Amino acid sequence: MDVIKEIEEKQMKDVPVFNIGDTVKVHVKIKEGKRERIQVFEGIVIAKAGSGLNNSFKVRRVSFGIGVERTFLIHSPFIQKVEIARRGKVRRAKLFYLRDRVGKAAQVKEKRF
Repeated sequence: MDVIKEIEEKQMKDVPVFNIGDTVKVHVKIKEGKRERIQVFEGIVIAKAGSGLNNSFKVRRVSFGIGVERTFLIHSPFIQKVEIARRGKVRRAKLFYLRDRVGKAAQVKEKRF
């Protein structure tokens, strides 16, 4: 096996499997001066990219009428945990069209099992 892959596997975390369209709660470690706290960022996963240690995902939410998007590295030490709030039913790999939608049109249907 590759030496780089061995080192990367040691640094990977166990993260729940989530897909595009799912609503997730990302618990992020925030440093403010000497203090650390955990802040929850909840939104819809609109994109996933990369593989291995470089795997990332983009989460979008509307905060006070303004759309906010954050990109997170899945295996980052700043991410405490990722919770799945609800599963979404989508037919696209990237949900960038949600940027142009407002209100109910920006919602994703929930997946029924």
